[in-house]
Amino acid sequence: MKVAVITFPGSNCDSDIYRVLKDQYNAEVDRIWHRDWLDKKYELVILPGGFSYGDYLRSGAMAGFSPVMKSVKEHVDKGGKLFGICNGFQILTEAEYLPGALIRNKTLKYICKTVILTKGSAGNPVTASMDVRKELKIPIAHADGCYYATSDVLKQLEDEDRILFRYSGENPNGSLDSIAGITSKNFKIVGMMPHPERAMNPITGEMDGKVVLDLILGS
Repeated sequence: MKVAVITFPGSNCDSDIYRVLKDQYNAEVDRIWHRDWLDKKYELVILPGGFSYGDYLRSGAMAGFSPVMKSVKEHVDKGGKLFGICNGFQILTEAEYLPGALIRNKTLKYICKTVILTKGSAGNPVTASMDVRKELKIPIAHADGCYYATSDVLKQLEDEDRILFRYSGENPNGSLDSIAGITSKNFKIVGMMPHPERAMNPITGEMDGKVVLDLILGS
């Protein structure tokens, strides 16, 4: 698989996802600076976690206007897959690739911990092969991770099977309907707040991130 990982000023998880894809998936991965262009065809483009532009306006708002996003649009328009993690999810909502918004955590504090995720919509093709009873232990690290959307949007996400994951048990940030990740209507654009690339360490035994990335890469 040919993958592009985009780096914005303030990205801090671009190296993590790059190394995971190279070492554990043997993917052909290019790192693309936000002022550059996607000059070849990729099957998947990843917007990694971090603090693009320092999040001085709203998390992900300024990154949505970076020059590279014009070629990201071309990639999407041609049917390419797009995956945003944490700050990348924020960018996807700010750039209106996905509905809703990521706002301040209900605690008004930065949260860094491991949470439990379960399958979202039963009919979502991205997670079709995942057992509805399976629980995934995946880390979060964010201050603006509370997913918010109008009641109409929430109903649409439910009706169209577009909820990827939900927080199980504890809802750490107050996300509506415990939403931890969603997809676009055609299921080719995926955004999630937890960090699967941080649960890919065979030494510590934290490997549930592989379940997530297997679903994303195989969808």
